[in-house]
Amino acid sequence: MNTPLVADPTTLTSTLDLGIEGMTCASCVSRVEKALKKVPGVQDATVNLATESARIVFEASDQAEAMLRRAVREAGYGVRETDLMSDAQDASPWAGFAPVAVALAMATPLVLPMLADLIGRHWMLPAWQQFMLATPVQFILGARFYRAGWHALKALTGNMDLLVAIGTSAGWGLSMWLWLSAESGSMPHLYFEASAVVISLVMLGKWLETRAKRQTTAAIRALHALRPALAHVILRSGEQTDVPVAELLVNDRVVVLPGERVPVDGVLTDGRTQVDESMLTGEPLPVTKELDAMLTGGSINGDGRVLMLVSAVGRDTVLSKIIGLVEDAQAAKAPIQRLVDKVSAVFVPVVLLIGLATLLGWLAMGEPLEVALIRAVAVLVIACPCALGLATPVAIMAGTGVAARAGILIKDAQALELAHRADTVAFDKTGTLTVGQPRLVAFVAAGDADESAQLRAAASLQSGSEHPLARAVVNAAKERGLDVLAPEDVRAVAGRGTEGKVAGAAYLIGSLRWVEELGVSLGALAPQAERLQKEGATLSALLERRPQGLALRALMGFADEPKPGAREALASLRARGLRIMMISGDNRGAALAMGARLGLSDDEVMAEVLPGDKAAKVAELKSGGKTVVMVGDGVNDAPALAAADIGMAMGTGTDVAMHAAGVTLMRGDISLVEGALDISHRTVMKIRQNLFWAFAYNVAGIPLAAFGYLNPVLAGAAMALSSVSVMANALLLKRWRLKQVLQRSSEAYQANVG
Repeated sequence: MNTPLVADPTTLTSTLDLGIEGMTCASCVSRVEKALKKVPGVQDATVNLATESARIVFEASDQAEAMLRRAVREAGYGVRETDLMSDAQDASPWAGFAPVAVALAMATPLVLPMLADLIGRHWMLPAWQQFMLATPVQFILGARFYRAGWHALKALTGNMDLLVAIGTSAGWGLSMWLWLSAESGSMPHLYFEASAVVISLVMLGKWLETRAKRQTTAAIRALHALRPALAHVILRSGEQTDVPVAELLVNDRVVVLPGERVPVDGVLTDGRTQVDESMLTGEPLPVTKELDAMLTGGSINGDGRVLMLVSAVGRDTVLSKIIGLVEDAQAAKAPIQRLVDKVSAVFVPVVLLIGLATLLGWLAMGEPLEVALIRAVAVLVIACPCALGLATPVAIMAGTGVAARAGILIKDAQALELAHRADTVAFDKTGTLTVGQPRLVAFVAAGDADESAQLRAAASLQSGSEHPLARAVVNAAKERGLDVLAPEDVRAVAGRGTEGKVAGAAYLIGSLRWVEELGVSLGALAPQAERLQKEGATLSALLERRPQGLALRALMGFADEPKPGAREALASLRARGLRIMMISGDNRGAALAMGARLGLSDDEVMAEVLPGDKAAKVAELKSGGKTVVMVGDGVNDAPALAAADIGMAMGTGTDVAMHAAGVTLMRGDISLVEGALDISHRTVMKIRQNLFWAFAYNVAGIPLAAFGYLNPVLAGAAMALSSVSVMANALLLKRWRLKQVLQRSSEAYQANVG
């Protein structure tokens, strides 16, 4: 996986992804990271054994990329020019098996006599035949172990290859010595089968491991496959021609035929259709698209021929951003992995010392050299740090991949690891728990003021705003057939409202808190305000600035609706033992009324919270060691999302919110929050299971080998099995389905209600 340099002009740093060849265990990861971090200008380097890749953040310079590549090669590893793992997936599933098959074929005649002993049959190949079968396996098919082990020695470190090379070479060398020193005509017990079978089993384990790795990267490959190769572009002359999608430009006119994938993001300018966007949202139902609707690259057009105007290409498309988020998460290193890396850094030297101690110990006890050496070989072979290196990254890859298919994009591994510890979930109200499309349900003019004139003034002042309440006012004015005028000198007052001029008159629109701060009384409108608040309406006021001071001109009441299923989703989260909080800028009466509709108690509602204070409220919730999830969708939610332990942004919201969050929910469905927490819990559980078995395997296996209870052949089989079992355990996450999680939660909720 080799991507171009991505420069950040504000910090003059770049990020580079490199595919790394030749890594076999956690010790390799540590060595590559150390080599990269020694390059001048490198700020951070993270190496992932499961994806066989490195992500480097460094100061940009002309020679930086070349220096990084050279550092990898000097450490004894290769640099891939393309993502060979993806290429291999496109080939036969048996790709790369030929050397393994040859090794197994040559090792089988050597191990059959050992198996025959179990049923009382005693026969053995002549020594020269054992030599002819074992030597090519040892030095031709097993050459990779010597090369990688030699590079490790030159770097004054160790890895799995060094352990295998030393152990099998000792077995092969012992066999040669026993054969050549034996008396003429005698048949000594040789150990050629041990060295050949160990190398064959390690090769088989690595091949199975590679196949499993390809399954963990299936989600990324599936996302890449959503990009069509060609697009039907209409030229200025009116002719239609096919061009590569990579050559599309913004404002190109593109035809999308029925059944085709939309090539890039754009706006529908002609036609009507239904589009399958399940690849983005996880929602299987098609979405109707009419004029001016947004079409997303990678989605599937239904039965209508449509014309679209390209609005985003390359890295700016939604699909590219999704792929980037998933790749970032899979390339990242979870906090728990850093502890594993520290253990792995000293693991191989410690094993070599244990192997030497085993050899010397048995010799001191009077055992023959061959017995002592074979038991030391078993120690070296069984003690492989492969499983330790794979335990965390493969689980993260599988978990983030299956979550992405459900519409849950986990941006970083830290969010994935932390989410399972969450005990508090805080929600923004508007657009997150509610539909986010408030309606103007009450417009009460003050005194003898003309209601239509005041509504026109309010709509004109807010005509340039994208705020949901502003749009509600403008829509209400248009529904009444009122002309909306162009305002002048408009200024937004953060967290309070807007002021400006309409037809020469100065107006202010804002919350009742702002009205109170300005010293303006509601007067005769106070009873209506109290009634609307009790009914759950959000209130704003229109003030006119006159020479004699501010005058109240109208009171406006807005109503929003809870999102379908929001009440049930919150109840389901509460049933998991989570504390639920709603943070709202509304007055307390309106916030409590909406909270009641959502099934929240009064102490679960934080009302009258200014946008700038949301982060402080999140910090308040975190006090006492609580782990807080913040869910929001707007620009004003970004600080709170960043302040939370885990920020979850609705994909229906703003890019700013999604950038600040560690998790993006690709559709505005609150149930995805529970899905994200559930997949986090299951992924962390898999990581812990993998690490437990990886450590337990070594803790149990090394003493057994040292005390002579495991011969090298069984040790080799156990070592190969450990890595494959870790991969297989992580791949069980691929069976996770959001629908099943929500169905179980729904059944539990109904039973509780009943």
